[in-house]
Amino acid sequence: MSLVGTSIKPFKTTAFVQGKFVDVSEADVAGKWAVFFFYPADFTFVCPTELEDLAAKYDELKGLGVEVYAVSTDTHFSHKAWHDSSPAIGKINYYMLGDPTGTITRNFDVMREGQGLADRGTFVVDPDGVIQIMETTCEGVGRNAEELVRKIKAAIYVREHPGQVCPAKWESGAETLAPSIDLVGKI
Repeated sequence: MSLVGTSIKPFKTTAFVQGKFVDVSEADVAGKWAVFFFYPADFTFVCPTELEDLAAKYDELKGLGVEVYAVSTDTHFSHKAWHDSSPAIGKINYYMLGDPTGTITRNFDVMREGQGLADRGTFVVDPDGVIQIMETTCEGVGRNAEELVRKIKAAIYVREHPGQVCPAKWESGAETLAPSIDLVGKI
């Protein structure tokens, strides 16, 4: 079942961010764009490559008004230890949410029941707390932060320009479409 168009569910957890432990809840997400970036586990193999790639795009995302929340079922203590020991993870300045109870992971329907691990799920949430984009990949396939940024820019554009839609491979500044009966069969 798709979660696109649904509101995020309540949660409360502790995150590791910029050398500190902080409490985070759905209330902290309200009013801004957010990315929830689920990954299976700390101290693994594909995960640090994805998180490092996302870290390289974090300033650009912040400039768009987007906050990033990486989530695994590890604790905030594990996130700190990984951040302190891994050169790739040490580059992260965004929130790393601990979810040892699996509440957030289940809220977004990416829990591997019986394993206690999250699937590789990416969710873009608008300022109203509504999921606008979701993607889930299998264990061995890493995600591309550049493509995520492109999709977020498109989602922001569509929100700010009612009646407009972004075609495939749309980039900022490119032509958009205004769906109408006149376009039917002409694309």
